Amino acid sequence: MDQHGKHRSLVSLVFGRVSLTAGLLVSPVAASAAGCRLALVLAMDVSSSVDAAEDRLQRGGMASALISDAVAKAFFASDLPVALAVYEWSGRYNQELILDWTVIDTQTDLLRAAETVATSRRSHNDFPTAMGYGLGYGAGLLERAPTCLYQTLDMAGDGQNNEGFGPQAAYSEFPFAGVTVNGLVVNAADFEAETGLIAFYQDEVLHGPGAFMVVANGFHDYERAMRIKLERELTPPAIGLLDMPEGAG
Repeated sequence: MDQHGKHRSLVSLVFGRVSLTAGLLVSPVAASAAGCRLALVLAMDVSSSVDAAEDRLQRGGMASALISDAVAKAFFASDLPVALAVYEWSGRYNQELILDWTVIDTQTDLLRAAETVATSRRSHNDFPTAMGYGLGYGAGLLERAPTCLYQTLDMAGDGQNNEGFGPQAAYSEFPFAGVTVNGLVVNAADFEAETGLIAFYQDEVLHGPGAFMVVANGFHDYERAMRIKLERELTPPAIGLLDMPEGAG
């Protein structure tokens, strides 16, 4: 049995099979039928390598980035709104939804979404980094997203996969056709094994049309990195396809 086949039954059991196709180029008919221009999922790392203080920094940083002037402007730069969802991930069975799909039509919608993130409480704190499972959860979330022109999933993390199947197996087993997976690398690991984290994201995590990553120099830098990434993803007309170097920021 090949590498993908040996994961298939486990992946199907945990998350279920889902089907989704999306083209990079969208016809005028498809554009008129879409209710939003981008379905954006933000995935937050709560594995055991993230301590309580770092977790507070990433929740506060994400919330502050969402309502920053540049990001807010990008959210409302088109007549078509953005749909937003947020979840946290760690071990193979440890994913929790923080913000269910919310269409950001107004400033009030955006403020409420940011408040939900800022006031959320960590669900797990002692599990490893099962990124393949985390991506599988995100794929299931995208399956029930509002109908949008594009779909993007952001994986934020401070470590490499160390439990279960990895990102490449997840991309083979779950419906990621047409989905862009970007990365926010928190380059703050203290362990020698994690010195290749940026290369891991470049080689294993980034996926799909125009995928890119932004590097945060520790969790104190999380807000800045998230703000840069969100502005780039949300700015029309080429969402997430601007010609910037990988790891910019």
